[in-house]
Amino acid sequence: MSARHLLAIGDLGREGIERILARAESFAEVAGRPIKKVPTLRGRTVINLFMEPSTRTQSSFELAAKRLSADVVTVKAQGSSVEKGESFKDTVLTLSAYDPSAIVVRAPHAGAAALVARWSRASVINAGDGKHEHPTQALLDLFTLRRRLGRLDGLRVWIIGDVAHSRVARSGIVALRTMGCEVTVCGPPTLVPRAIAELGCSVRYDLAGVERADVIYALRVQRERIAGIVAPSLREYVERWQIDGRRLRPGQVVMHPGPVNRGVELASEVCDSPQSLIVDQVEAGVAVRMAVLYELLAGAGGDGARTPAVSEQEAPQPA
Repeated sequence: MSARHLLAIGDLGREGIERILARAESFAEVAGRPIKKVPTLRGRTVINLFMEPSTRTQSSFELAAKRLSADVVTVKAQGSSVEKGESFKDTVLTLSAYDPSAIVVRAPHAGAAALVARWSRASVINAGDGKHEHPTQALLDLFTLRRRLGRLDGLRVWIIGDVAHSRVARSGIVALRTMGCEVTVCGPPTLVPRAIAELGCSVRYDLAGVERADVIYALRVQRERIAGIVAPSLREYVERWQIDGRRLRPGQVVMHPGPVNRGVELASEVCDSPQSLIVDQVEAGVAVRMAVLYELLAGAGGDGARTPAVSEQEAPQPA
C-alpha cells in the first residue's frame, strides 16, 4: 500500500498484509461491543463511489467507515448525474470538491481506481475495477482463513470456476502466494487463461486431485457466459466443476466471494455446511475494511497518525 492509496494487493507485500490483518483483529473486537463505534475518523468524510451493483462490498465499506465515526456518502451510478451524461472524471471532480479523506471506488473498467487517484487529493481504495483487482476481498479472505485454520503458510488452495473474468481470483492468487499458500486454479479451458500461471499458481482443467486441497474457493459463474462459451450446457458445467457433498472431504473448508449461484458452482448442501466460510467472509469484511481505512487515514502513513489505535482505547466511545 502506498502512503495514500490501496489500488492493488501487490502494493502491500507480506509485511503490509500482516499489519492489516493484525489491525483487523483489533477491530473485530469492536463488533462485539454494545456500542460498535470508535472515534478514530470523527470529522473525516468517506465517499463510496459505486458504479457497479454491490451488496457485500458496499455495505461493509459503509459500516466500516461509520464504525470509525466518519461521515459517509454513497454515490451509485443509478440515480446520479452519470445517467444524465456526466463523465466519470467530472463525477470524481465534483465529489472531490467536498474534500473527502477517502474515496472507495468500484467500477466496471480496469484502472478506474488508479484514475481517481490521479484526479483527487483523497486517499483511494480499489473496491473492484473490472477484472483487474479486488484487494480488500483478498485481505478479508486471508483474515477468514487464518481465523478458521490458524495459519496461512503451507495451505493448499484450489480456486475453481471463471478465473478469466475474476478480479477476486487475481488479487487472491497474489495474496495467497505472498502468505505462503500453494495455489491451484481450475475450471473450463475457456475460463482459465494460461497466463494466469505467471502469478505463481498451478493450472488444471478438471477436479482430479481436489481432495488434497485444504481450501476450495469457488468463483461465481456468470450464466450469460455459460451459453456457448464455457461448456455445451450449464448441466455439463455443473457435472464437471460443481462442488457438492460427494466432492467435499472432511477437513476441507469452502469459500466464495458471493453472490452464490446455489446449485451451480456450489451445491446448496455445501453452502449450508459447517465447512462453509461464506458467512465468515462477509463478517470479516467490516473489520478488514476498518483496518484498511485506519491504515490509510490514521495509521503511520496517514495524516491522522496522532489518533490512538483501537487497542489502546479503554472503553467503547460513541460517536
